[in-house]
Amino acid sequence: MKGPLFYAKILLFGEYGIIKDSKGLAIPFNAYKGALKKKNILTKEAKKSNQNLNKFYLYLASLNTDIVVFNLSALKTDIAEGMYFDSSIPQGYGVGSSGALVASIYDKYVSDKITVLENLTRDKLLSLKEIFSLMESFFHGKSSGLDPLNSYLSLPLLINSKTNIEPAGIPSQKQGKGAVFLLDSEQIGETEPMVTIFMDKMKNEGFRKMISEDFAITTDACIEDFLQGNINSLFSNVKSLSKLVLKNFKPMIPDPFHKVWEKGIVTNEYYLKLCGSGGGGYILGFTEDYEKAQISLEKFKLELVYRF
Repeated sequence: MKGPLFYAKILLFGEYGIIKDSKGLAIPFNAYKGALKKKNILTKEAKKSNQNLNKFYLYLASLNTDIVVFNLSALKTDIAEGMYFDSSIPQGYGVGSSGALVASIYDKYVSDKITVLENLTRDKLLSLKEIFSLMESFFHGKSSGLDPLNSYLSLPLLINSKTNIEPAGIPSQKQGKGAVFLLDSEQIGETEPMVTIFMDKMKNEGFRKMISEDFAITTDACIEDFLQGNINSLFSNVKSLSKLVLKNFKPMIPDPFHKVWEKGIVTNEYYLKLCGSGGGGYILGFTEDYEKAQISLEKFKLELVYRF
């Protein structure tokens, strides 16, 4: 048995802001993917995945909901027969490893599922998001459902608000000098503690004001520029966003990267921002000259996401 492939995702813009109903833009990242597989003899890694799937099964079986019906007996049987999630998506890196797993389980074990081939109305997208939020909460304590939604549909998604999501047409890549890239912090990040820090900060009126005004406005401007292909304006706004994150989200940036972050802003060789909840995993970078950024960041592992 080999299931369909489900890809990683990258939230280009909107981390933390989407919790508070500002805009976000997420894209599939096909370099990493996962699929449900079954084998008689499991490797150590596959065995661990199989055990985690069993815990997830118990969670799904305990849900008291009428928004989705799972074929639990088939899921239980497949897990007992050695099913596991074979994935190259790094865990704790902010690129949607649990989202891809959730999408694969929904795809295989929900009989009246909403499919990618349907006319994806706003109601259908919101219905999927609600189901995925419920499912992925097993992994993070509280989930927006956006990671599984992105992985399941494998489409760029524009998040206008919690109740307004639509597939987004993003400009096709060019063979220019500019790029979006991932920087590997070589640390694992955990979503739940980072979200807890954010929620604590939200109790502060000044921080709330910064989120609803500066952060949301700058994020929205970045999204608009990216979708419209306004590259000069985009980099100006990404620089502002990078400054805001460095000033207000320090706990979410691993300590060794505070200086690296600042260097990009001062030299204009690259600008860094959070990829997901932060605390480790990947950091997202934007540069007008990828070769120059590679030289400046030669100590680190970089991965190309998108070319301008």
